[in-house]
Amino acid sequence: MTGQVPAHARDAVARTREVVALLHAELPRWGLVVWTAGNVSQRVPGADLFVIKPSGVTYDELTPDAMVVCDLDGNLVDGTRAPSSDTAAHAYVYRHMPEVGGVVHTHSTYATAWAARAEPVPCVLTMMADEFGGDIPIGPFALIGDDSIGRGIVETLRDSRSPAVLMRNHGPFTIGRDAKAAVKAAVMVEEVARTVHIARQLGDPLPIARDQIDSLYARYQNVYGQSETNAAGPTPEEKHA
Repeated sequence: MTGQVPAHARDAVARTREVVALLHAELPRWGLVVWTAGNVSQRVPGADLFVIKPSGVTYDELTPDAMVVCDLDGNLVDGTRAPSSDTAAHAYVYRHMPEVGGVVHTHSTYATAWAARAEPVPCVLTMMADEFGGDIPIGPFALIGDDSIGRGIVETLRDSRSPAVLMRNHGPFTIGRDAKAAVKAAVMVEEVARTVHIARQLGDPLPIARDQIDSLYARYQNVYGQSETNAAGPTPEEKHA
């Protein structure tokens, strides 16, 4: 099916296709997927649409033109291939979490191992407090193909600060304000899952107190990085202060 994108959204769809295609290359680069597994999607600004990878296509083939466009019910709107088998899950998240602009799913080894045990990754690292605001939670078991996975993601993350959930016996799903933020969360999930696993081989990791987690999370989310003022450089007054 092609040509069903409304005229007012065509430029935004074209830009989103480019973004999603580029971000898919980050998954194999960071060792988060094998073969054709995994997917990235992003909401199209100004339209009830999102762009996602097609099903069963290798990462080397994922050009902007290869991406498919779906509505928020998961129906194909534009593209020549069938959408990802996880499309219904992504669509459910977008319908029920309007603040979410990007969704990522991987089968990264260490995070998926925690999912297989149905065990949350405990917040024992400052980088976990920064990014996830606490433990990385476990979501319920759900079958692929309908919106069951999406329901589990929303139920688990709706009242959580974490942008990641480990769906039981399946693997990690991450969300973000856009697809880039969700990809970052996917990279971070695998990193901390691996590190905490190694720490447990040495003994019991030391927990971080709740108030310290809250402080670390608030700083990272609100202070860390470049503000618009900092990114623009110092003002003339600041240069001579």
